[in-house]
Amino acid sequence: MPDKVKCTVCGNPVSLRYEPMDEWGIKGPLCGKCYSQKISEHYPGKHVRVSLYEKKEV
Repeated sequence: MPDKVKCTVCGNPVSLRYEPMDEWGIKGPLCGKCYSQKISEHYPGKHVRVSLYEKKEV
């Protein structure tokens, strides 16, 4: 059985794999927490998360 994929930054197991942007200089998969951290470091400002699954009332 192969080992689970681990985050390149923190070493925790990755349940949903994120690929880093080329300009980040990171080679390997990231977990969601580290990916979000890198997004906020490299693209400062307010980031609003949008859920595409929420039902909208009409």
